[in-house]
Amino acid sequence: MAFTWYGDQSATESCNFGALAVIWPLLERMGVSEIIDQHLPADPQAEFNHGTVLSLLVAARLYSPVALVNVPRWAEASGADILWNIPVEKITDDRLGKSLDAFFTQRHSILASLALRISREFGVPLSELHYDPTHILLHGAYEDSEPRGEIQEGDTVRSDDRLPPAYITTGRPMSAAPKDVQMIHAGLCTVVDQWGALPIFGHTVDGNRNGHTAAVEQLALLKKHLKLAELTFISDRGTFSAGHLLRLSQAGFAAIAAAPWDDVRSLFDEQQKHLKWKRASYLSIEQQRRRTQGNLPQEHYDLAVTRHTLVERESGKKIPCRVIFVFSTADQKVAQKNRQKSVAKIREGLEQIQRSVAQGRRHTDPTSIARRVAKLLGQRQAAAYFQYQMILLTRHERERLPSPGRGCKRPEHRFEFRQDPKAAERDAEYDGYSALITTAPQTLSADQAFTKYKQQSYSELANHEFKTPLAVHPVFLKTPRRVEALVFLMTITLTLYFLLQRLYRQSVPAKAPLKEQRTTTQTILRAFSRYALLIHKTRLGREVQPTRLTTRQREILNQLGFDTPAQILSRRLPRAP
Repeated sequence: MAFTWYGDQSATESCNFGALAVIWPLLERMGVSEIIDQHLPADPQAEFNHGTVLSLLVAARLYSPVALVNVPRWAEASGADILWNIPVEKITDDRLGKSLDAFFTQRHSILASLALRISREFGVPLSELHYDPTHILLHGAYEDSEPRGEIQEGDTVRSDDRLPPAYITTGRPMSAAPKDVQMIHAGLCTVVDQWGALPIFGHTVDGNRNGHTAAVEQLALLKKHLKLAELTFISDRGTFSAGHLLRLSQAGFAAIAAAPWDDVRSLFDEQQKHLKWKRASYLSIEQQRRRTQGNLPQEHYDLAVTRHTLVERESGKKIPCRVIFVFSTADQKVAQKNRQKSVAKIREGLEQIQRSVAQGRRHTDPTSIARRVAKLLGQRQAAAYFQYQMILLTRHERERLPSPGRGCKRPEHRFEFRQDPKAAERDAEYDGYSALITTAPQTLSADQAFTKYKQQSYSELANHEFKTPLAVHPVFLKTPRRVEALVFLMTITLTLYFLLQRLYRQSVPAKAPLKEQRTTTQTILRAFSRYALLIHKTRLGREVQPTRLTTRQREILNQLGFDTPAQILSRRLPRAP
């Protein structure tokens, strides 16, 4: 007996509504279109307001990142043209580009208004923000891109249309980016709590600026647009400076920041004999698992605190603080292993250079050798353990050498190097040590401050998602203004991405399996990947029919408190005659 039959061809069409089932209701609850339109009043002659166009673009970036020119095709395939009530032929890259141009003029204000709306609507406190900048690579020639100068002019903080787009240029060499590539930097402010990370504000920085500049600009924009009554600003060592702590202190804010070891090494040497170490309560998820199962090594952190006063060099002002020295058993092992590996690689390379010089090969003159050694040593810490010299051979020494091989010449120099094992031993004494500096009140213990800082990894995860599922990187648009506008719009998309999983996790019962409690947005979007709408073409137009939800899809919508596609469409579209 057959259970499947072949039927006649049907005129019914379909579109893969998919993730729009959860994207649309969250966009509505966030008030994205509404907030954009409050800041960008529509031209009376315009067919569609900027909020509608840009919220459509946010949905496109989250659903399936495509170039602007391909958004119409996506809208038709997904049914977004039906939901946003914009005909496909009206969704042109020119219309999207013009809305991005308008968005640029109010980008900081829109992002701040959205952050404050989310804080109120979803109960997200803004009293603690993790900050982490990252680079964004760009393709194309942006010859009109220029350095935009300082963000603050006296007491005035430039933003929105008064602040040009970030300078697109080559930055400092990084392992994560090809050499001489064009870039800008984007910084994210992220809330982290028991439900994970939520990126909620951000900005862009010139491609040739560093983390110090990024921190200065971010703080200025936070003060101007969010006007927070209190804030603890948590960041990595790339943004650390005494000036950074001073600015936060003058604004009435606190800091928890990782400090470069060289900045606190002398203080550690002074205080080492008097430090009282205590075991930190913080354990990574992996280390928590190892405490309950498995026989893998159990690592831990030890903390020691000392009071200190930093002095800001330019003003001479003093900043009272606490320095939290951290010892990590895992980091100690990693440092030892990396040192051994680095020493072995340098020694191997120097021995190869020594053989090349002895054989009289090409490019073994002192200038060429200096370049080769510099490239070999690079920025490695182990470079300080080695010294080398090119010794000019005497005439007698040259005559005693064997005849050179094919393609070689009789060498004129001898390459010698030596390793200083005591230098490595001195550095080894600091393996596993790092330091945090905090200006938070004493009511925040060192253990609590350290735990908050370790949540910085969630901020780094947000930057990772910024570049992978959302595909902000690489970017190619016509103008620096549109590049900047898209990056800010992508920040809104990233907020939506993390807010979706946050809402789901908040509704999961405490006794639910751990996997359910850690449900991600990717899992939620994947559950709707095959949800379709049926489209019947009639002489009066198109009739849209939602299909039946799967059990899992209905469970997700119930957990999120969202309407079903049928309920959404019944409100958005008139009933068929």
